[in-house]
Amino acid sequence: MKRHVRLGINIDHVATLRNARGENYPEVTEAARIVEKCGADLVTVHVREDRRHINEKDLGDILNAINIPVNLEIGANSEMIKIANEYKPKCVCFVPEKRKEITTEGGLDVVNNFDKLKKFIKSLSNDNIKIAIFIDPDKDQLIASQKLGVKTIEFHTGSYANAFIKKNNVDLELKKIIESTTFAKKIGLNCHAGHGLTFDNVGAIVSINDIIELNIGHFIIANSIFDGLENSILKMRKVISEAIK
Repeated sequence: MKRHVRLGINIDHVATLRNARGENYPEVTEAARIVEKCGADLVTVHVREDRRHINEKDLGDILNAINIPVNLEIGANSEMIKIANEYKPKCVCFVPEKRKEITTEGGLDVVNNFDKLKKFIKSLSNDNIKIAIFIDPDKDQLIASQKLGVKTIEFHTGSYANAFIKKNNVDLELKKIIESTTFAKKIGLNCHAGHGLTFDNVGAIVSINDIIELNIGHFIIANSIFDGLENSILKMRKVISEAIK
């Protein structure tokens, strides 16, 4: 029997399209329902400081609209901790955040933000929220994450995805993820992965035995313009299933 790799669909950019005209469509709750209908394991959303896409109302509406878990991505700051404690999603993933970045540019520097993260993680643990940290595939970051007491990390796969597009250093970037996954498992960490994953490049990532969850957003939403959201999710699930050994 094949192992099951959980699939989270990030629907941030449904809200990006809505916000482009200040309309009330497309509705993020409808997108969340489609994600659930297609058999995805969770819905992922990122409430950013500037609210460029998902906002608190969206988060509340999504939580009320679906029965699968919601994975909330947030920056490590007091405002976002307050939101997480108020809405109580099933999962929270701490991610780095810069006001002017187009998208997340890399993993969170746990080594140099250890004390701050420790304080915020403690404030969430009392609410039984599953906590993950989004990091680069790096041994020092893994050791620091483990020392924080978290059980789960999500590897930033953006460098691998960029290398795949440029057809340069793909093997090197993939090797970093493979070796980091092996080390993470050795020190007791669960491994998720995400960022820049597509139909073409996801296979090598999901083939890594100890990757147990993927979070994919921008590509799925972009592809849905041509193929529809449901078809895009179902195709991604098929690609993932076929790549699992």
